[in-house]
Amino acid sequence: MLPGMAGSDPAPVTLVLGDEELLAERAVSGVVAAARAADPDVEVHHLVGSKMTAGELMQLTSPSLFGDRSVVVVRSAQDLPKEVINEVVTYAKQPSDDTALVLVHPGGVKGKALVDGVKKVKAAVIMINKVTKAGERLDFVKGEFKQAGRGISSDAAQALLDAVGNDLRELAAACSQLMFDTEDKTISAAAVARYHKGRAEVTGFNVADSAVEGRLGDALEQLRWALGTGVAPVLLVSALAGGLRSLAKVGSAPRNLRGGQLASHVGMPPWKVDRVKRQLNGWGPEGLSRAIQAVADADEQVKGGGADPAYALEHTVQVIVASRTGR
Repeated sequence: MLPGMAGSDPAPVTLVLGDEELLAERAVSGVVAAARAADPDVEVHHLVGSKMTAGELMQLTSPSLFGDRSVVVVRSAQDLPKEVINEVVTYAKQPSDDTALVLVHPGGVKGKALVDGVKKVKAAVIMINKVTKAGERLDFVKGEFKQAGRGISSDAAQALLDAVGNDLRELAAACSQLMFDTEDKTISAAAVARYHKGRAEVTGFNVADSAVEGRLGDALEQLRWALGTGVAPVLLVSALAGGLRSLAKVGSAPRNLRGGQLASHVGMPPWKVDRVKRQLNGWGPEGLSRAIQAVADADEQVKGGGADPAYALEHTVQVIVASRTGR
């Protein structure tokens, strides 16, 4: 388990260092989870390095009259202004007992004074190493299943890599989907083949993205190819439902939430929130409701309520695209 993960109080200052975005985001989530385990009412502040101003950190970390605890997360810490870097390093020498400060830095030369400064005062450091080797990606896949109390055979893990590709975010999503749709304690290569056979780039996620973005031709082409190469209809329905749920979550979130606060509220990594916000263009509440109902109908069809799952899926994709405002 990474330092700062749930199970113990987080360190007063934690430096998350490395540019593997998914793993860095999980490390941040671990610190926040640890803080919330110690105090469910802890307040979490999400900041972006380039937008921080002098004095802001001091204001957020000042002792509360009521002893309230907080977590201050600073992403893109390499972009902190020089005067703020000095403030952060000075603060790290004598951090507040009521605040856990998390600094997320991708590594590299930019902002190195911050990295050197907080390391010097013994801040906790979570190293995020770039996953580049095939063996490391296999270990990542196996780790996803192990953390969930499941297993995956070595040949199945390799088959999943071959089908999905090397992007950790896509791999994590595929692992999660496979566990959701498969009851076996240990996932076999046959199970992977049922859900991910065919072109690596054609998955339910691609079909869902094309549909919610209104690209009917692309969505239908990807859908037909996926079905033709053995991707299970239930997986495609699940992906469509997931895409629409994401739209609903982000679309109904309070308008005053931005960046990391919004990501935390909807339970998505920031990169996914940004993509969903772009996809929301052209969607209204009524259209979204129609699309969600269409997917619910398709779910019933592919699980035995209809004779032709392929037709049900094509019809659903057409309804989703037509449900966008102005379509």
